[in-house]
Amino acid sequence: MENSSSELTKAELRRSLLSQRQALPSEVWQAKSQEICHHLLGCDLFKPAKTVLGYLSHRQEPDLRSLFNTPIRWGLPRCQGTELIWHRCNPNHPESLQAGAYGIREPLADLPQLTAAQVDLILVPAVACDRQGYRLGYGGGFYDQLFAQPEWQAIPAIAIVFAAALLPSLPTDPWDHPLTAICTEQGLFLPS
Repeated sequence: MENSSSELTKAELRRSLLSQRQALPSEVWQAKSQEICHHLLGCDLFKPAKTVLGYLSHRQEPDLRSLFNTPIRWGLPRCQGTELIWHRCNPNHPESLQAGAYGIREPLADLPQLTAAQVDLILVPAVACDRQGYRLGYGGGFYDQLFAQPEWQAIPAIAIVFAAALLPSLPTDPWDHPLTAICTEQGLFLPS
C-alpha cells in the first residue's frame, strides 16, 4: 500500500525528526520516557507478557530503563550481518552487554537466543510512526526483515516514539508492515 500523502522522502523525514529528538533537553527526554514506561505498564498487551523484546536507548530514543526492573524475561537485539538476533539478557547487567554495530550496546553473542515462539511482545524503536501503525526506522531494514517472517508478524508489536513523531501519515513501501500499537508519552494508540 503506497502512501504518497507526504511530500518528504523517508530520508528527509528521518533527518528532520532525529534532529528534533536529539535537541530535547535531557530532563524533558527523561520525563517523556518515564511517561511512556508508565503507559506501557498499564497496557493490556504488556501486563500479561512474560518475555518481551526491547531495546537500549540510542540517539535519545525513548528510554525504557525503568521497565527493566519488572519481573519479565527481556530480550535484546544483536546485529549479525543484516539480521537481528535476539538474546535473553538482563539489561541491568552491563557485563552482559558490549558495543556492537552502529555503536549500539547489544547482548554478548553467547547469551541464550530467543525464538519467535518464546516471545509475547516486541517494543520497537522508531524515528516516527503514523496513525495507521506504520513505522519509520533508521534505514537499515532490520525490523523490516524481522516482520517479513510470518512467525514474527504474529507477535504483538508496539512502536515506541515521542508524541512529536506520531504523524498523520508516512511514506510507505510494499514491504512495510503496520504494528499493533504505538506508545507515546501521551498514551497508547491503536492504528486507525
